Amino acid sequence: MPRANPTRNPKHLETALAALSSIGIGCLITIGGDDTAYSAYRLAEASKGALKVVHVPKTIDNDLDLPHDACTFGYQTARHIGVGIVHNLMVDAKTTSRWYLVVAMGRKAGHLALGIGKAAGATISLIPEEFGSGARLKTMVDTLAGSVIKRLAAGRHDGVAVIAEGLVEILPEQDLAGLANVERDAHDHIRIAEINFADILKASLRDRLAGLGISATIVAKNLGYEVRCADPVPFDMEYTRDLGYSAARHIIEGGTNVLISMQDGCFKPIPFHDIMDRSTGRMRVRMVDVESDRYRIARTYMLRLRPSDLDDPTELARLAGTTKLTPERFREEFGALVEPERTRSSIRVPAAPTS
Repeated sequence: MPRANPTRNPKHLETALAALSSIGIGCLITIGGDDTAYSAYRLAEASKGALKVVHVPKTIDNDLDLPHDACTFGYQTARHIGVGIVHNLMVDAKTTSRWYLVVAMGRKAGHLALGIGKAAGATISLIPEEFGSGARLKTMVDTLAGSVIKRLAAGRHDGVAVIAEGLVEILPEQDLAGLANVERDAHDHIRIAEINFADILKASLRDRLAGLGISATIVAKNLGYEVRCADPVPFDMEYTRDLGYSAARHIIEGGTNVLISMQDGCFKPIPFHDIMDRSTGRMRVRMVDVESDRYRIARTYMLRLRPSDLDDPTELARLAGTTKLTPERFREEFGALVEPERTRSSIRVPAAPTS
């Protein structure tokens, strides 16, 4: 399906159906993310059974509402390529004593950023799900600043933060001054590529650290099309064969109005209406489950300010000593960041390597 949105106007839907009918197409297999899945659903609905439609889940964002352990095709390849890039940046950061802020694709959910950051062993990863609604740019910047400070207290001037681009969409407009008129796509989403979020974070973090008496070299890096246009890894090669075969078989056998999925090695169709968000009338977006052990383990390995850092007078003094703040003032400045940590049940894992 072309990168257009036939669902915005009933006449466009009629035109699309008429065009398909005119060339004798009665079965349609769509491939894409949540927007394409929604367009497929609307086409099937508008055709009143005349057009059989099945959808194959493809997006590196991994955010279609599949069963928990089923990924969308393309995600594993993008993560693999992203991990290689981040590994290289980690080596460069260490040898040049600088920080990299790596912004990874993911319009709403943080699956790709977290997957890359966790697998690569990045210093910290930030995703929209951890902040929830009402997030502010200052909170995100302070979280990164806390990571820089802990690293400095350990004698390191380098680090790599992997950040989900979807953080842009949860920020209030006042935090993105001058960006309110940014271009939007056919589905009315902000064209995140038009917002250089990495540079916004870089400037904000640099200013925050300067205010604390810390000088740091920070480099902004966008992970974009180089992870989206790579040759597939073996997992995706096999996975796409399974999905494509299952899609063709299902539609040939008369199936329609479903999303194709593979669960426990078996093909299982998921009806479109089962992945609809009734409150929005759109396809549900699968977010990272921040209460899962998988996320909690990832977070434990990250270098972040934690309650123990502020509760231990010796550690607090060590952290404050990297800034121009007193221990008491440091606790006031960063205390709010550790409150979410206090509410999470912790999982004990071996200490993360410092590389």
